[in-house]
Amino acid sequence: MTTIASTGERAKARPSAALIAAERGVPVLDIVVPVYNEQAALADSIHRLHEHLTRDFPFTFRITIADNASVDATPLIAEALAGELAEVRAIRLEQKGRGRALHVVWEESDAPVLAYMDVDLSTDLAALAPLVAPLISGHSDLAIGTRLDHGSRVVRGAKREAISRCYNLILRSTLAARFSDAQCGFKAIRSDVARRLLPYVRDTGWFFDTELLVLAERSGLRIHEVPVDWIDDPDSRVDIIATALADLKGIARLVKGFARGEIPVQAIGAQFGRGAGASRSLLGQTVHFGVIGALSTLAYLALFLLLHPLGAQPANLIALLATALANTAANRRFTFGVRGRAGAARHQFEGLVVFAVGLGLTSGALAMLHNVTDPPRLLELAVLVLANLAATVVRFVLLRGWVFHPGRADKEELR
Repeated sequence: MTTIASTGERAKARPSAALIAAERGVPVLDIVVPVYNEQAALADSIHRLHEHLTRDFPFTFRITIADNASVDATPLIAEALAGELAEVRAIRLEQKGRGRALHVVWEESDAPVLAYMDVDLSTDLAALAPLVAPLISGHSDLAIGTRLDHGSRVVRGAKREAISRCYNLILRSTLAARFSDAQCGFKAIRSDVARRLLPYVRDTGWFFDTELLVLAERSGLRIHEVPVDWIDDPDSRVDIIATALADLKGIARLVKGFARGEIPVQAIGAQFGRGAGASRSLLGQTVHFGVIGALSTLAYLALFLLLHPLGAQPANLIALLATALANTAANRRFTFGVRGRAGAARHQFEGLVVFAVGLGLTSGALAMLHNVTDPPRLLELAVLVLANLAATVVRFVLLRGWVFHPGRADKEELR
């Protein structure tokens, strides 16, 4: 599966990474393996990875061991491996943080395609070639392994499975992320893309992956996904609670940054010749939806008063229908960032289904009011406003979760 955050102007065709590497005399792929106190697993994992690449990978490669301030024998083992295997190098960082290690190595690497994987090699290495192939060809900008695809085969405990799914659900709900698995330790990126994105990625820990992917998606870049086979490492040293809290803080920071316009995704997208994706965070969508809803309500009330001589129910129907069509079109463009004609008819049809829910609420409120009393115009308007508020909440939920759900918009042109 490939996620395209924007399909505005197509980017100019890029040369194959293999050709770039051949011209520069550098490896096509640089795989970073971040490590911290991994003296027990490091040598075996690097030998397995090197053997697989030598035997099954058709392009030149480099393995970079990035030591994150280990205090055991890890740096000595890394240096020994670099001396033993020509395609292996070792880098020592004096500060911890997986994101910091990737930032440092990727920023200075001369390879046109960059990747990283966890030292435990939880991911079946057979997925490596499919992961980087779209980047080598120039088709995609980033690639990630996903453990949450129907084609993935995953062996891990119920606790970690639940945490992973909850985290990705939070990302979809708060940042409207469309990639399926933010934290699988198996990712790749083109170096030209990395150099333009990395200056905007602030996190140096586990949230680095998520921040990079969200920025890429919002900037209109293409993210390729590969279902992977995954066997969880029972000896993982990740502090789940501390990592979860740091991730939630990172999400809050991004939501705030996008809402305030502090993250320049438009400028980033322009560097790639792409239109940046719409501001699709829950907060941003709520603000846009609220403004459009307020204007729609004013228009609805004006039409209702103008048409009231026809009767309360006919006036309500006509006013609600007219404003519903305009409301759907406005939310399509400004709240959910969809432009162009693709899917417009479907959106309006489904918008009318949502309109029917609003009609039922307002008509029901009017009917109940008139059955009880002969209301003055002011009371009638007050009841309609309350009914419209209820209809607005329902409308937002249905528009966001159904009509304009990101998973249904992959082929439409986004702002």
